[in-house]
Amino acid sequence: MIREIPTFWLRHVYPRLAPLIATIGIVGITVCLLILFVVAKLAEEVLEKEAFAFDTSFLLWLHQFANPSLDNLMLFITNLGNPKTVVVVAVFTLAILWWRRYRIETYIFVLTCIGGLILNTGLKLFFSKPRPQLWTLLISEKSFSFPSGHALGSMVLYGFIAYILATHYPQFSRLIYVLTVILIAAIGISRLYLGVHWPTDVIAGYGVGFLWLMICITMLKLQKFRQGQLLE
Repeated sequence: MIREIPTFWLRHVYPRLAPLIATIGIVGITVCLLILFVVAKLAEEVLEKEAFAFDTSFLLWLHQFANPSLDNLMLFITNLGNPKTVVVVAVFTLAILWWRRYRIETYIFVLTCIGGLILNTGLKLFFSKPRPQLWTLLISEKSFSFPSGHALGSMVLYGFIAYILATHYPQFSRLIYVLTVILIAAIGISRLYLGVHWPTDVIAGYGVGFLWLMICITMLKLQKFRQGQLLE
């Protein structure tokens, strides 16, 4: 029986996993599994209505740096993750991809955006976690708190755009990724500064967004690989 396990792995399991391993890599798969574990633990605590002590203490610590200049800056940054801005950026990106005849990228990009929207809406309704109310807020948010839609959406949207740009302009890939990471991180920090999300909301939003982004990028790579095989 034990001797049959390696044979079963080589014949049935490995051929299905090989393209995924080749596409993402062992490190990528390990990172995704770790992120999945963290998100699962956060979700479990939220479902059990458990409070995270550092959530409140971190927000109160961050709020001590509030001032009018930072208020305006954070309001500007958070607008980069607002639904209206995201829709404009998504439509503009979609138009460019279609105009450049990047058909596979176009289809996967649409799937990426729709999937991100469904995940954000569905998870918020499922967990129904109230937002923090620790001080007088500069903006009003009516949806639920967990996970952060701005964190999830910015990771998915700007992350996918960064991957496309880095793929077509590899000489600037490092700069593209660095700027994208700064943008995504700044959006998350703005939500904490403005007091409309708990830190765990932002962490979960980044985690879910990253996992969905990796799934979509993997699908894109596999489609490209298959297309290359068909053209040969």
